[in-house]
This record gives sequence, C-alpha cells and structure tokens, in this order.
Amino acid sequence: MADVVIETPRLLLRGWRQADAAPFQEICSDPQVMEYLGEPMTLAETELVVSRMQAMQAQLGYCFWAMEHKETGALMGFCGVKPGAIGTSIDGQLEIGWRMARAWWGAGYASEAAQAVIDWVWANLKVDSIWAITAPANQRSQALMLRLGMVRHRKLDFQHPAMPPGDPLRAHVTYSLNRPSAVPEA
Repeated sequence: MADVVIETPRLLLRGWRQADAAPFQEICSDPQVMEYLGEPMTLAETELVVSRMQAMQAQLGYCFWAMEHKETGALMGFCGVKPGAIGTSIDGQLEIGWRMARAWWGAGYASEAAQAVIDWVWANLKVDSIWAITAPANQRSQALMLRLGMVRHRKLDFQHPAMPPGDPLRAHVTYSLNRPSAVPEA
C-alpha cells in the first residue's frame, strides 16, 4: 500500500519523517499530554516511536499517522490505527488512537482527525470494527470515543500489561465502533 495521506479541511494525516521526532518529543514531554499515557518521553524514545510507525506503515499500510496542521505545517501529534497490543482485550483487533499537543486541544481537531481515520478504514480495510482503549480517568478521550459513536464494553476492560502492577494507569477501558451496515435493498 502506498504512503497514505488523509486530508481534512484543517489537517493532514501522513507518514512520519525523522524530522518529526524533535517536535513530537516536545509534545510527549508535556506532563499534561502524557497524564494518562505514562512518563514524559525523551528524544531517543520518540525517535523509536517514529521508527516503529514508519516500519508499521511500510509493513501494514497504516499506523498512528503524524497529524499536521495544514495552514502552518506544525506537527500537532498523531491519529491513526494499528493492531491492538498483545495481551490486551483488543489483541488482534484494529485500534484507533490519538495524541495531540495541548496547544491544539478544544478546537475539534481530534474529532476531525479520528473521523477521517474511521472513514479511511471503512474505505480501505476489510475489518468489521475499530477499537479504542484508555485509562478510566481519561474522560477527554472517552468523550471523543462517544462522539465518534463508539460503545463501551465493560466486560472487556483490562489491566494493561505494559504498565507495572500498582500503576494507576494499568486499568484500561475498552470501546468499539462497528462498520456501518449496508442499506438493505427494497
């Protein structure tokens, strides 16, 4: 699959460039951005994320794409899809995710990006559902999941294996969105 570029009225979702690592590290070093994701990240850690996303894009044709503001060219964060993490309730499912610099919060960018990703998935991938996970305290992400039409699956909530026992971020909630069904013929 060729490199993906998803365009919305205000955003470009695109493959990662090595030059994205430094601005992405600025985003991921903000304790408020990382509040429900783990410790702030170093430049070396964000370089690894960029490399993993580039490899995922090359192998699968999708990843958590870089999110760029069309007007300014600023890296805003990411939004995209990837395989659900091994050992989680969404292992083997398609997971949607997003992370955005605080300066861009509250203006509808995450909704715009996530809806564009969902539309891309339905048009390009043969999956029946898209899944999302987050820490229970992350009300902003859960509110976005609900705005996207996702449904909570309490029986699939889990303890994330990437977080150590006792970590308050270990508990995760699970949501999904089913592929819209075709209009029945009359």
